This record gives sequence, structure tokens and C-alpha cells, in this order.
Amino acid sequence: MKMRAGYSIFLLILSLTVCNAGKLSNTFYKNTCPQVEKIVREIIQIHTRNNPSLGAQLIRMQFHDCFVRGCDASVLLDTVSNSKAEKEAIPNQSLGGFDVIDDIKAAIERVCPKVVSCADILALAARDAISSPFKKSMWSVQLGRRDGRVSLATEISGNLPSPFANFTSLVQLFKGKGLNVNDLVVLSGAHTLGDSRCGAFSRRLYNFTSKGDADPSLDPTYAKILRKKCPNPASPAITVEMDPGSSLSFDNHYYDILLQRKGLFVSDAALLTDKNSNKIVTRLQRSRSLFFTAFAKSMKKMAAIGVLTGNAGEIRQNCRVVNPGKN
Repeated sequence: MKMRAGYSIFLLILSLTVCNAGKLSNTFYKNTCPQVEKIVREIIQIHTRNNPSLGAQLIRMQFHDCFVRGCDASVLLDTVSNSKAEKEAIPNQSLGGFDVIDDIKAAIERVCPKVVSCADILALAARDAISSPFKKSMWSVQLGRRDGRVSLATEISGNLPSPFANFTSLVQLFKGKGLNVNDLVVLSGAHTLGDSRCGAFSRRLYNFTSKGDADPSLDPTYAKILRKKCPNPASPAITVEMDPGSSLSFDNHYYDILLQRKGLFVSDAALLTDKNSNKIVTRLQRSRSLFFTAFAKSMKKMAAIGVLTGNAGEIRQNCRVVNPGKN
């Protein structure tokens, strides 16, 4: 009986271990690399002093990573041979911040070699770059992701939200990632940061309905301003703030401009074409604290899309290349 009881306890412990191996956790590196969050935070603080747009760069990089193959740091991989990596695809050619991830990875490897994944580093770095001006973490990041070994530019199409997408297309895409309409509206709030090349929205300014006109859903006065900034044809060298006057501040101002019909992309304006989505926009516009709380919840969901855990994937030693010696 004692042997059976002991064996049963052993099986229970083994079962719990196997179950927990596949889960993300706030304390994943507690015993193996307890300094990881401190290291990331300190390096991000240094970089944000010199680059105030780093938050916009890294949160966008995380979105683009998680929406293709899940949050596995595949967006960080460089092209190998003739197979172009994700970062070579047109929507990703404007991504920035890869050097910052390299700096963080190198620092962590010196302290905790072969322990912390690039996917976890990206999740922490994006959070901390956004949080830096607030002097506190704006959301918690669960850890335990492992890194993927595949990165293909051909997989970008159909996985990343297009700036030209209508509401139905956006909902379908987000649903396929395990995200709902609320997540769609909340995460779109990240457009309060950063800027965009004219080519991503110039179609709204010129001959939108084949009559030489602008998109009627865009405020006409704002359309005139944008046409002055973005001549036709669009120049890849010209960029425009996505949230005019607030592109370096993480706040709910995006919803103000959205309700003023000044959202830059077709996909922004699309959020007002659905009754439920429109209500969410209005609620978030009225309360910055509500937006922060909602963004934290949606980021937790987004950052868990398709994660590799347990023995899946690997822990890259260099975020730009897969580890040698595996097929």
C-alpha cells in the first residue's frame, strides 16, 4: 500500500510538471535567471533616452511577430540562403529596434547563457519601452516562450492586418488568432504611437472612388493637410504621425482622432463602421485608465498567440540565427 501511495504521488507530481511545462508564468525565470527583467528594463531605459520612438518600434515588432507563426521571435531571424525571412517582407521592412534586442540578448547571455528566449526578450522589451515614461510597468508579461526555427517572408501575406482592411476582414483575422472585437479595438490603440509611410494610406487621398476624390470617411480638412504632406505618387521617404501631436505618448488620444474621422488608415476608419466596435471606441476615448487596463488584458492574450513551450522550439543563443546542429 505504501509503495502504491508513493507511486501515485510520484505520478501526480510528474503530471503536474508536464502540465506546467506548457504554460507561461510570471515567475518562469525565478530560479534560472532572476535578473532577466532588471537587465531588460535597464537597457531599455538607456535606449529610450536616445530614441523616444523605441516604444512604437518594439510594440509594432511584437505585433508583427505574434501574428505570424505565433510569438516565437521568428521576425528576428535573418535571411538564410535563398529563403527570405519575415523581416524582408514589405510590411516588415520598416521595422526598427533589432539592435536593441541584440544588446539585451548579449547582456543576458553573459549572465544566464542559453536560458532566456528571444521571444521572451521581445515581449519584455516592448512592454518596458512603452512603460519607460511612466516609471512603472504598464502590464505584466508572462514568460516561458521558446524560439521558433522558421521564418518565411511568404507567410506574411494574410497574417498581418492590412492598413487597407475593412471591418469584416479585420474581425476574421483577429478571430483566427484567438482575439475578439474588443481586442481588435483595444490593440488598435497602439496606433497612438509612431508614424507611417505615405504609401500605407495615400490611396485614401487620391482617386479613392475613381473620381479623383478622397475617401469620404476621412475628414476633408485633414485630407487636404495629408495631401500637402504626401504628394502623389507616394514617396517612401516621407512619413506622417499616426496620431497627430501625440505620436510619442502612449495614451488614449488615438480614439479622439478616430472619432474626429482622422484615423490614418482604412483599417482605423473601419472601427467606426460597426455599432459594437464604435461603442468600444467611445468608451476608450472617455477614459485613459480604462484604456490602460483594457490594453494590458489584450496584450496578455496577444502575447500568448501560438507560443512554443516545454521542449518545442529552442532557446536561441543569437536572436538573428537559429542554433547550429539541428535540422
